Amino acid sequence: MHEPKQFALDWVEQQRKTLSDWHQVIWHYAEPAFREYKSCAWYVELLRKEGFEVEEGSGGMPTAFCATFKNGEGPVLATYGEYDAVPGNCQAAATRKMPREGLSRFAPGHTDPHSALGISALGGLLAAKAAMLEHGIQGTLKFFGEPAEKLRASKPVHAAKGYYDDLDAAISFHPTYMLPLNNTTTWDTHCGIAYAYIYTFTCDEPQNWIASDKYSPIPQNHLAARAPGANDALVHFYTLNESLRRSTLPFTGLWSYNEAILTAGQATADNLPPHISQIQYLLRCDSIEQAETIAQVMDNNAAAAAMATGCQWKKTWVCKSRGGLPNHVMAQATYDNLALVGAPRWGNEAIEIAQEIQTNLGLGPMEKPFLPATEELIEPQECERQMRLQMPAWQKHLTSDDYPEYTWHCPTVRLLVARPMLSAPAGYTYPDWVANALGGIRQAIDPMIQVAAKTIAATLVDLLTRPDLLAAARAEFVERTGGGIGGSRWQAPLLPKDFQAPHRYRWPEYIRTVRGEEWWIPARDDE
Repeated sequence: MHEPKQFALDWVEQQRKTLSDWHQVIWHYAEPAFREYKSCAWYVELLRKEGFEVEEGSGGMPTAFCATFKNGEGPVLATYGEYDAVPGNCQAAATRKMPREGLSRFAPGHTDPHSALGISALGGLLAAKAAMLEHGIQGTLKFFGEPAEKLRASKPVHAAKGYYDDLDAAISFHPTYMLPLNNTTTWDTHCGIAYAYIYTFTCDEPQNWIASDKYSPIPQNHLAARAPGANDALVHFYTLNESLRRSTLPFTGLWSYNEAILTAGQATADNLPPHISQIQYLLRCDSIEQAETIAQVMDNNAAAAAMATGCQWKKTWVCKSRGGLPNHVMAQATYDNLALVGAPRWGNEAIEIAQEIQTNLGLGPMEKPFLPATEELIEPQECERQMRLQMPAWQKHLTSDDYPEYTWHCPTVRLLVARPMLSAPAGYTYPDWVANALGGIRQAIDPMIQVAAKTIAATLVDLLTRPDLLAAARAEFVERTGGGIGGSRWQAPLLPKDFQAPHRYRWPEYIRTVRGEEWWIPARDDE
């Protein structure tokens, strides 16, 4: 084996406990989108100690960063960390359903888990850096802090502002989130389009409602018909979106949107209408044309809801994310390193923990409780074949993530490594807390971190030391884009360069009060 590569692999193995400890820090911070203050600060401090120059608040996002390590002239390679958690998924690293100590069950938790995603990428990056210093390898490593992935909110901003334009190659890693995307690399079918936006309804002029009392000091007095106000606007808007769904894209399926109410009501009292309401939508689909159609229909619905309720409306963009561009050279090279490392293996302690979970759920403990596929590799071409069996021939993309932003600026690979997943008895579905808990239990999640970090490290070393590999990946990128960045088939960032991420909106967050630090929805005694 190439000596620098073996050095990098050994580095990851030697840092096994350190990577495990680091992961526990981020997993327990469990901060949600745009509010990852502690997690971001932790990464920034560590990277600076490791000799990286770090730009904090990159792209105008307070919890984003761009870290750079340069060791002479050479390729510029990147990977990234995500660290946002998901509200409503607060689960302790335990074998029973229970929130983390002192928190409401409505607080965030790591579901994918992004905590392990980031530490795996960080481990691979630092191993490659160590190999560079040990063996005199020249080049530049970049590590991006990418907040708010659940909103697809940072990578489109970094892309629009030119942060990826100087990259020669990038590695995107994610824990397995569905089969057959497991211990493999993505071949052709990458993640698709994502648009996200916030609709704000305000009732600023209730006195202009149809039947207001023009002579009362309170225009909406008890004898006048009250302006419906912002709550009604939001409800009507939501209902229109649902009832007109089949008219939005009548001949195409496999798209979806999810909503979250950010601000509700601000109802004052008596007969006064609620002043403001906000709802955020994130839609996922197969093409920019589909996304634009859906967005236009929703704008019409917002205008209708506002008119019917005596409100005004506005739309604030959160993200516009492109679909992914394949690179077979990168996919094959990274998979070859994954095969060299091998699939994760869950040891006796992890097995005993999994069996305890099964017992606590009233199931008979299995001799081999982990899903067999988690310890098996699947070649990217075979994974692609199985994926296509589930999809219409015309469909280009499946699911969504914002990593495709990298794919339009440099050759990029999508690596997927198995997280711990339990085998289920016939007809049984595990509750979601099980996967969340396994993501925080060292014995269960550490094998994935090790495999992913080693694979990333080995691939970075290959890209630094094999000009032929990087040249082949670049040639494929140029061919697929019709000339590289700006080429005839290249897709430019969908956001303008001066886009400002809406991080000041009322995103869920931890707060500090006289009671101490807690989730903004307090814990109750009966939780």
